[in-house]
Amino acid sequence: MKAAALELGLPVTHAVDDVIGAGAELGVVVAYGRLIKPHVLDVLPMLNLHFSLLPRWRGAAPVERAILAGDPVTGVCVMALEEGLDTGPVYACEDRAIGEEETLDEVRTALTGTGTRMLVDLLARGLPQPQPQVGEPTYAAKIEPAEHHLDWSRPAVELHRVVRLGQAWTTFRDRRLRVLRSRLAPDGQLAAGELDPARLLVGTGAGALELVDVQPEGKGPQAATSWRNGARLLPGERFE
Repeated sequence: MKAAALELGLPVTHAVDDVIGAGAELGVVVAYGRLIKPHVLDVLPMLNLHFSLLPRWRGAAPVERAILAGDPVTGVCVMALEEGLDTGPVYACEDRAIGEEETLDEVRTALTGTGTRMLVDLLARGLPQPQPQVGEPTYAAKIEPAEHHLDWSRPAVELHRVVRLGQAWTTFRDRRLRVLRSRLAPDGQLAAGELDPARLLVGTGAGALELVDVQPEGKGPQAATSWRNGARLLPGERFE
């Protein structure tokens, strides 16, 4: 955004209050992560492009929380910005299915394209009367680093969702191992955290997780088969 604005000769600022005297008619907020103060909104009305089907998943991490919760559908809403956290009335929403294997990056990229089109179309046609949000609100708190840690006592379906966020990790032989891609497996014979080297399965609290791509500490991403061969995994070894 900044690079494009500078190429067009448009002024750029990092201070929100600077918009007060800029002569703008409307502001657009996308993934800002903070509340806009009332004294700014009193001068400049703003729209917010939000990646969820409001009022579900108001807040900082709506796409992440939708994936972790196993939501089959998410979407994009364009709403009027208020002082509250994603509480404003909605101009338009468009839903989109979440694939069972889709990663956070894939879902967010798709929603960005959809949201951009919606926003441009709305501004070109003229904004309709916004409608109040309907339903029980849920809140999408920021993802904490500890939530990326794979707790093998949890069910495989939940751990697979953590992997799809892109920063999942575990510990093996006292070193961190990132799990970049996984698949669900029905095997229930392995104890939680126990490795089956031949099939690259890890036992969980329910079912098993197949390792597809990993990244050992201090090395680059690689196929789990390459990691297995290099590490010379032994039957019965386990993730900590």
